[in-house]
Amino acid sequence: NHKGRNNMTNQEFKDTLWEAANALRGSVSAAEYKYPVLGLIFLKYVSDLFEAQADVIRQRLADPKSNLYIEDEEIREKNEDSFINDKIFYEADNIFWVPEDVRFEALLAKAANADFPQKLDKAMAALEAENPSLKGVLYRDFGRLELEEGKLGDLMGIIAKIDFDPAQHGSRDIFGEVYEYFLGQFARQEGARAGEFYTPKSVVNLLVEILAPFRGTIYDPACGSGGMFVQSAKFKDAHAKQVGKKGDLPIYGQELMADTRRLCKMNLAVHGLEGDLGKTYGSTFTNDQHHTLRADYILANPPFNISDWGADKLQEDPRWKYGIPPARNANYAWLQHMLARLSKVGRAGIVLANGSMTTQQSGEGDIRKAMIKDDVVECMVALPGQLFANTQIPACLWFMSKDKKAGKNGKKDRSGENLFIDCRKMGAEQLSRTQIAFTEEEIHTIAKTYHRWRETEFSDGEPYEDVLGFCYSAELEEVEKHGFVLTPGRYVGAAIAEDDEESFSGKMAELTGVLYEQMKKAEELDTIIKKNMERLGYGI
Repeated sequence: NHKGRNNMTNQEFKDTLWEAANALRGSVSAAEYKYPVLGLIFLKYVSDLFEAQADVIRQRLADPKSNLYIEDEEIREKNEDSFINDKIFYEADNIFWVPEDVRFEALLAKAANADFPQKLDKAMAALEAENPSLKGVLYRDFGRLELEEGKLGDLMGIIAKIDFDPAQHGSRDIFGEVYEYFLGQFARQEGARAGEFYTPKSVVNLLVEILAPFRGTIYDPACGSGGMFVQSAKFKDAHAKQVGKKGDLPIYGQELMADTRRLCKMNLAVHGLEGDLGKTYGSTFTNDQHHTLRADYILANPPFNISDWGADKLQEDPRWKYGIPPARNANYAWLQHMLARLSKVGRAGIVLANGSMTTQQSGEGDIRKAMIKDDVVECMVALPGQLFANTQIPACLWFMSKDKKAGKNGKKDRSGENLFIDCRKMGAEQLSRTQIAFTEEEIHTIAKTYHRWRETEFSDGEPYEDVLGFCYSAELEEVEKHGFVLTPGRYVGAAIAEDDEESFSGKMAELTGVLYEQMKKAEELDTIIKKNMERLGYGI
């Protein structure tokens, strides 16, 4: 029930909001504009929920079943205001306390003032001061935005059309949807940079449905805007009702970029979640905020193929149990970091570039071989192209487990076996001309295959079976015969043409890796030659 929505669908409403808000951007880049837009949507959300809480308190005062009930109507009316203005009755329901002059409508009324951006900055500071969990989270640079006068007021006018009414619907979900939608739209506009904070929703859902985080600690060492946490919490809540037990999911994360970390904290706050994101932003490799953590679930989409990850400082690091990762590519540093942070029964799901399944570069093949022989690789999923708005690098999912025996993780002992799932022909939902997504049915099919294989509590009880061209359970000896290459297309028994295509794409990934390394070396040699020539007095 949204103001100004008329007969629009949810999607049309979000599209309209986005187009209108984006039209106001002017010369401000998408990367810079996302923080104020999301900050103002957050302000509207907390204002709406705060104002709705007054009615909740009134109802409780008049409800004989409530512990706030005041029987005498006259006394109740006399005391109503003191209850409505008492912070304790807001905090008890996880509602942020919003001072009167900070509320969205009060600020919107001042939008025509010349000093309006400064007023917004002060309002955000006041909101943080009243709510300790928001400290250092909100955007407070409206005064420095290079927007034409009046544009901020126009933006607030657009956002005013969203009505977060808890009496009408689950407001947290509606806010989350708008928030996630805007993040996704910014990701499309920003291109490669946006990969720092955004993982497509259907990929997050697939990771969550396979890992099934329900009871235990959850960790994301490259947490971006927190999508893995939010979706995991939704999974836990949905299944708590189904299995008749209460789930429990303490959240731990770390993020390299300060602004993205703030987005994550805001996202958690909106969904009523608390998370330990460490004391500060920073590199998970060189400034690990959770080095004593042993998590039951790890979900992550770390940046692919990064070369500047601090390898030179970490040669003796205890995390490199299976071999020292190469300085030019962090993929095997991520995999080993996550294995080091898993509990004894922990499981991890990680999005990585396809090259990680086949590479023989700089000792990576030996690290992969050691991991497979130690039986920590559980399941590999090949993804279709065009899932990610911001990268054309083909990706896969690695699932790793510290405990493949029968027990907590499933009734079936899968020691010495690997499950391979090839989803390259899936992704039936067309999001745009250049981007696809898994449908809910496809996600269910893939996750069901895994849960049947392990016979987990989330299985439908049907037995697991290999399906030609889609899934295959391989013994260690078979993986060894394939040279410890983990590409699902090699195992699932696809048609000959597909095998050719698979070996081509695997070979292409390897050749691209070699070319990338050679280009890097050439660049470094050019720099050394240039410096030597300059030292000798010859400018180039």
